[in-house]
Amino acid sequence: MLDATTRSGGTAEAPPRAAAGTFAAPAELSVPVSAGLAARGTRAVFSPWSRLSLLLVLLASAGAAVLLFEPQRLLAHGWPPQLGGAAAAAVFAAVYGLCTVAFVPRPLLNLAAGALFGSQLGLGTALTGTVLGAGLAFGLGRVLGQDALRPLLRGRWLTAADGQLSRHGFRSMLAVRLFPGVPFWAANYCAAVSRMGGVPFLAATALGSVPNTAAYAVAGARASAPTSPAFLVALACIAVPALAGTAVAWRKRHRLRLR
Repeated sequence: MLDATTRSGGTAEAPPRAAAGTFAAPAELSVPVSAGLAARGTRAVFSPWSRLSLLLVLLASAGAAVLLFEPQRLLAHGWPPQLGGAAAAAVFAAVYGLCTVAFVPRPLLNLAAGALFGSQLGLGTALTGTVLGAGLAFGLGRVLGQDALRPLLRGRWLTAADGQLSRHGFRSMLAVRLFPGVPFWAANYCAAVSRMGGVPFLAATALGSVPNTAAYAVAGARASAPTSPAFLVALACIAVPALAGTAVAWRKRHRLRLR
């Protein structure tokens, strides 16, 4: 009996055959293999150590940019004349935050804020930049560095600092900001690696940075009159918390030794 194709006058095409000595893999098998390779590649790219490497590259690039553009020249040459008022303060706050992520010391930036904008506007600008820079560093450290660095928290000092920040985050960070001694960038990244929450971290940073930032802003604004009472009071407000922070740190160190 003729099939339907023959009866209709058509010709039936034979299915293609694989060449001799070769094996034609079904198309369905290639899909899971490709998906597995893609999944392994994604895990490698987003692994904890890959993210930590990216963080180190970003920080190194930021430090190189600071060395290249030298933001400290603002103290000598002043702010560009085409920027003034609120626009200048907003730009300076953004630059302030980025500079703190790139390890520029905050005292230098606070002095610049006071010298460029005066005591009151300089204080507001410096505080805004402080919170912005702290939040940026905390976010980068939490997303890119926490998973890789937490397993390395060994030893008495590191575990004690991690436990203090994780259990008493707001109180501990408030003390760090009120009594300077720990570098600003180091406190940011230590908090990011710990289990401290972001909201307590930013709240403690904003509240605890007010006295020290205000002292530096006033000193920067009155730097042209170093014998004025305001300048001398500002210097005292800078020195007293620093000495108190040193005494507290020494006491904590002695207690850890006794354990």
